[in-house]
Amino acid sequence: MSKEQIAIIHSDDSILVVDKPSGIPCTPDRYEKDEIPLPILLAEAWGKLYPVHRIDRDTSGITVLARTPEAHKILNAQFAEREVRKTYDALVRGFPEWTETAIDLPLRADGDREHRTVVDRSRGKDAITRFTVVEKLGPYALLRAEPETGRTHQIRAHLAAAGYPIVADPLYGDGKPILLSQLKRSWHGDSWEEKPLLARTALHARSIAFTHPVTAERLVFESPWPRDLTAVVNQLRKIFRR
Repeated sequence: MSKEQIAIIHSDDSILVVDKPSGIPCTPDRYEKDEIPLPILLAEAWGKLYPVHRIDRDTSGITVLARTPEAHKILNAQFAEREVRKTYDALVRGFPEWTETAIDLPLRADGDREHRTVVDRSRGKDAITRFTVVEKLGPYALLRAEPETGRTHQIRAHLAAAGYPIVADPLYGDGKPILLSQLKRSWHGDSWEEKPLLARTALHARSIAFTHPVTAERLVFESPWPRDLTAVVNQLRKIFRR
């Protein structure tokens, strides 16, 4: 992925709001050390950037970076005080019985041999995520997630604990992609040549709202779905809405 493929949603002297494609880490990855993180990719054009929050490598969508240490400090304080509102869209396996729910389970990062975030009621940090069912799509469901806290892998870990792992999540689910041949019995292509409709964790950072660190204006930014998520949801709608 090149810097030319990264969409800039907003820029000023204090902040940079980016529509991050899946496959780019927000910060250096201790397990994938050869991958170039987002701030480094953008540094040539935008100078030194300070990540304000991070979304996972495979997650697409809204990411905010500060352009000054002062803006970084102010925005970090907003996150710490839970003044930032974030929403995510997730395609999960299974269909919840609830329409809306709040999962309140304490989480501990790097809690097992696979370095996953785990539910830990004694040593975990408080973690709350609100979920809304947006749409039922056969054996899948499209959910809206609003994390009130910002723990590592929070949405992924909460959904896995609830029994609704995110599609193609290699760490908290089965990691299996969605293939058209699995959905349509009439599909006649060669399975060995088939390209997945979606092969990465089906999680998208849809929107973010925060207060500008200098002007104090309340800002809201949104990110449209990328092609892979759009394609798979449209295909699921065609098949299961009949």
